[in-house]
Amino acid sequence: MWRRGFLLLLVLAISGSCLADEADNVQIAEAMVDAINDRDLDRLDQFVSQNVVRHSEATAGVVVTNLAEFKAFLESDFSAVPDSVMKIDVIFGNPDYVAMRALYSGTQLGQMGPFPPSGKRFELPFIGILKIDESKISEIWVEWDNVFVLNQLGHLAPPSD
Repeated sequence: MWRRGFLLLLVLAISGSCLADEADNVQIAEAMVDAINDRDLDRLDQFVSQNVVRHSEATAGVVVTNLAEFKAFLESDFSAVPDSVMKIDVIFGNPDYVAMRALYSGTQLGQMGPFPPSGKRFELPFIGILKIDESKISEIWVEWDNVFVLNQLGHLAPPSD
């Protein structure tokens, strides 16, 4: 009888630990988004690994293989869209990953890749997956629909019927 009780306590302790990891990982992801929205890139040092790698087919020419390159990418983004804000719609995690669906919005006032400033406001839904290692984001996958945003900014004409 005591063995069954001990095993039950052990299972509860292990599952509770996993739930804590999941909640902690979600908080890490939310803290990263808050730091970016606040333009406090030094705060990213608390949540993002020095060796972070970012993957995105939506920005295939952008290479990010460390925290300094990630911050430089974000600074470039702030120049193009100075009023940008990310808002998380759905977020969930497990002990190793966090997934989110979010909305990125702002006004394109600067150069965005090959596209000149449009002065237009846009809203862009995106999906992100973050790998968490030792309480820091070590890998980022982020994807969105470029055609959707380029249409909003007037850089790509919608298809004609």
